[in-house]
Amino acid sequence: MLDIIIRQANLPDGQGPVDIAIQGDKIAEIAPRIDATAREEIDATGRLVCPPFTDPHFHMDATLSLGLPRMNVSGTLLEGIALWGELKPLLTPEAVIERALRYCDLAVSQGLLAIRSHVDVSTAPLVGVEALLEVRKQVAPYIDLQLVAFPQDGLYRAEKAEENLIRSLDMGVDVVGGIPHFERTMADGARSVTRLAEIAADRGLMLDLHCDESDDPMSRHVETLAYETTRLGLGGRVTASHVTAMHSYDNYYASKLIPLIAESGMNVVPNPLINITLQGRSDTYPRRRGLTRVPELRAAGVNVAFGQDCTMDPWYSLGSADMLEVAHMGVHAVPMTSREAMDWAFTSVTQNGAKAMGLPDPTIRPGGPASMVVLQAKDPIEAVRMKATRLAVLKHGKVLSRTAPRLATLSLPGRPETLDPADYAPVSAENPT
Repeated sequence: MLDIIIRQANLPDGQGPVDIAIQGDKIAEIAPRIDATAREEIDATGRLVCPPFTDPHFHMDATLSLGLPRMNVSGTLLEGIALWGELKPLLTPEAVIERALRYCDLAVSQGLLAIRSHVDVSTAPLVGVEALLEVRKQVAPYIDLQLVAFPQDGLYRAEKAEENLIRSLDMGVDVVGGIPHFERTMADGARSVTRLAEIAADRGLMLDLHCDESDDPMSRHVETLAYETTRLGLGGRVTASHVTAMHSYDNYYASKLIPLIAESGMNVVPNPLINITLQGRSDTYPRRRGLTRVPELRAAGVNVAFGQDCTMDPWYSLGSADMLEVAHMGVHAVPMTSREAMDWAFTSVTQNGAKAMGLPDPTIRPGGPASMVVLQAKDPIEAVRMKATRLAVLKHGKVLSRTAPRLATLSLPGRPETLDPADYAPVSAENPT
């Protein structure tokens, strides 16, 4: 007897409806009809079953701290930075653990089962590191949580930041982080990129830098990062996060830079919700959208994965652990509304994020991991359009979360009594049902 059969599922690649047989923590079979019994059956009713969502850029040490010690009244980056400086001395491991675990509960309900979180190591004591190492251990059965040692105030700008970073890596943090554009000078920023890349190379670790999160067209540390990635042979172990200054580069320089990024093999992680909120603040009109050059990076073959960055913290008072909300904002902000590009936006928060984090391929396939999400949507584009309800969330063959379908009851003369928003998927010659 099988453990679970998911009936009548659509897959992101267009297959469907198919049945998915699960045995243990693996997918045993995918076929139009599986004549077998299972301990549990889930009827997808022609809805989408996809890999779990991934968030390759987050700040879990600050999440759900909105209002502590006070609100960010202006909603600006500068007030958020000041607020974090006020909150850090008040942090306790217990409080950080409690907020982080609450966030992980929310993430599971949204089908978000892989998160890379930066944790501030600028100053001692390393309260955030201590707390999130404990959280990583507690959530390991259901969330792949990676931690990045992030000298948030600058590797050279903050006293003893490098010492704290090395100590956090010795404690078991997974990834080397940095923020070169926040150093005192461009030269110090470039020097920090080289130092951090060498630390990652020497330790065999991944490297993820907040890189050129600025509107400044002269902030060009991603060029140095691409060089160091190639020089040290780090390839896909490296991620450049944000890279918003690229929206201000002239086209000639961008035409030189993007092939260097592609040659290096690094990943790029824009964060649509934050980038469109915090960038372009000094602009009048015309006003920049705030995101990096996503279509051009994609065309060059760079792995681009959208991240969330923040949820209800000093920098961003919104957010809900919903990576479909992130993809939805990306579609609008880039903008990219071709059918192919909208479908890619879905992939950016599933497979692409997993690749950026160095995780195994999560694609739904025979022999693959029995970790998946059942969505109240027919296909990936519809899932992005509606930010679809997660009907069921599975990890390693176990159901972690269930949510009732979103249905409306109508009282309209001569009209249907109930309404399912997933029934509004477009009908065309290519998609006749």
